[in-house]
Amino acid sequence: MDHQPRVRSHRTEDHAAVAHVCVMTADNGGDSRALYPDEQLMPTLFAHPYCHLEPDLAFVLDDGTGRAVGYIVGTADTERFVRDFRDTWIPRVADRYPRRTTPPRTPGDAMVDLLHHPERMILPELAPYPAHLHIDLLPEWQRRGFGRALMDAFLGALAARAVPAVHLGMVTTNKPARVFYDRLGFHEISVPDPGPLTYLGRSTARTP
Repeated sequence: MDHQPRVRSHRTEDHAAVAHVCVMTADNGGDSRALYPDEQLMPTLFAHPYCHLEPDLAFVLDDGTGRAVGYIVGTADTERFVRDFRDTWIPRVADRYPRRTTPPRTPGDAMVDLLHHPERMILPELAPYPAHLHIDLLPEWQRRGFGRALMDAFLGALAARAVPAVHLGMVTTNKPARVFYDRLGFHEISVPDPGPLTYLGRSTARTP
C-alpha cells in the first residue's frame, strides 16, 4: 500500500513531532538547537499553545507513516488568544519558565521574556487581520507544494468561520520565507518599529 503525504488535523500524539519541526526551523528557518539549547522553549512559545488553545486550527503534514513533518497553527482571534495565553497557557508552563526579573543574557532569556508578554501580539495596524498563524516544515519537505497545502487547509478553516483576514510576523532576513508568502498572496503591513520582523497579511478568500 502506497502511503502518500497528506495534510490532516493535529492529534495529541503529534506533540513531540511538532516540537521537533519547530526546533529544526526556529533559527531563521534552520536548526535552532545551538541558539536555544532547551528544545522545549521555542515549541512552548510558537507551536504547542496553539495546539492546546485552538486545536481546530492546528494542521500537520503527515509523511504518510503517521509522522508530522510540518505544521500550521494559529488563531482566529488574536485578542482572544492573547487573553487565553495569559490566563490558561502561561500558568501551565510558568514552573518551567518563570517570569524573569533581570535583563536577558542569552537568546533563551529573551524568549522567556516574550513568553510572559503575549500582549506584544496586539498591534493596532493588525486589527483588520484578526487571525494569525505560524507555519513550519522540515527543510526536506519544503518547496514541494506542501506549504501551500497546509496554508489552504488553514485559510479554509478560517473562511468557514467567516474570519476575513490573517496576518503573520516573519523574520525579515528570512528571504526564502518571504518568497513563499509572496507567492501565496500575502502583502506587507506597515507597522511602526517592527524590530527584526516583517508583518504580512492577506484575505482568507481563496486565490488561484
